[in-house]
Amino acid sequence: MSWDFETDPEYQKELDWVDKFVREEVEPLQYVLTCHPYDVRNALRNKLVRPLQAEVKKRKLWACHLGPDLGGQGYGQLKLALLNEILGGVTYAPIVFGCQAPDSGNAEILAHYGSAEQKKRFLQPLLDNEIVSAYSMTEPQGGADPKVFKTKAELKGDNWVINGQKWFSSNAHLASFLIVMAVTDPDASDYKRMSMFIVPTETPGVKILKNLAVGMHEGEGSHGYVQYSDVIVPKDHMLGPRGEAFAVAQTRLGGGRIHHAMRTIGQVRRAFDMMCERVLSRFTQGSRLADKQMVQEKIADSWMEIEQFRLLVLRTAWKIDRYKDYLKVRKDIAAVKALMPKVFHDVASRALYLHGSLGATTEMPFVEQVIQSFHMGLADGPTEVHKITVARQVLRDYKGTDDLFPTQHLPKLREAALRKYANVIENEVRASA
Repeated sequence: MSWDFETDPEYQKELDWVDKFVREEVEPLQYVLTCHPYDVRNALRNKLVRPLQAEVKKRKLWACHLGPDLGGQGYGQLKLALLNEILGGVTYAPIVFGCQAPDSGNAEILAHYGSAEQKKRFLQPLLDNEIVSAYSMTEPQGGADPKVFKTKAELKGDNWVINGQKWFSSNAHLASFLIVMAVTDPDASDYKRMSMFIVPTETPGVKILKNLAVGMHEGEGSHGYVQYSDVIVPKDHMLGPRGEAFAVAQTRLGGGRIHHAMRTIGQVRRAFDMMCERVLSRFTQGSRLADKQMVQEKIADSWMEIEQFRLLVLRTAWKIDRYKDYLKVRKDIAAVKALMPKVFHDVASRALYLHGSLGATTEMPFVEQVIQSFHMGLADGPTEVHKITVARQVLRDYKGTDDLFPTQHLPKLREAALRKYANVIENEVRASA
């Protein structure tokens, strides 16, 4: 039997270096750079970010989710989870470490399904953060339900012609290319109708109608509402087999959700740390906030929720590494996704409240965190969808009964136990008579 909650000492040394490096070198970037973190065309951004990226590469911690053939370390999900926990609390940290979404997931799709020419043109510059990308899936009328998507791609000669609308295509206005999900086989079954395509953003017919802002930190917004009007891409720009967009998407979703969850824990921990500092610093009604029982309840609830969630995420990462099959861990991944927005919301809300009026201003991060918690409950599928997945997966391990009463009906159990031990009981009664 093997059971361990301790990180390998050699890897812990790397995590300790990352923690110090992120706090001292990376975190200050978010207070001096006013551009979008993904804007690789901004000279000041590059002047400050590139040297830090070089340091990470020198330390061999760049894009660790990728295999050595792509410049990464091929870390398993458990190692990646522990790393992303540190990176999650700081805006520029994923970029400095080459694992920012959606580029990390798009890179995995290209690594699996891209041609040699596509890897040269799109993947390598993406891995080097010379360019950024967008994942263009969600549609205005369909939300997160791909079964009702309308954007279509028709094969005409040696080209695909794409028409439709997508929105919440994050960073589309900065991207060099988009990975687009479109209907290619409308008469096929629900999960065989769509295919995935590389669409360079300079392709005629690609137009960003507007950028939507999520939360308070995006200014004019970075989530593109994109119109595709007779967009022509070569036949070989399809990623994966025709009709297999769902299978291609799974390349990026399973592990991506674990990374996202651990980055969320990093943010939640920062809110919790600020909460604890506040209650130990603030005096009111004759005592510290920390000495008041209702405040102590908020601290206790927050700590317990964070620790429970963190253990679930780490165990899920461990199971992915063990089984090497996302389908076997589908229930766990869905549970992580469903819990993530709730833990984030509850802890951030308490932190906001315990900071009083200051907590409700833009001089503290809590309002933004609360808004982002709602966004997490919608992105990559709403929480309700993931709860349904959890319930269905759980119920597969159970079966009902045709009896009138439940199998654990106490009179039934008592009667069975009496039958089981009837001879012993009868002999004991005789002996004592």
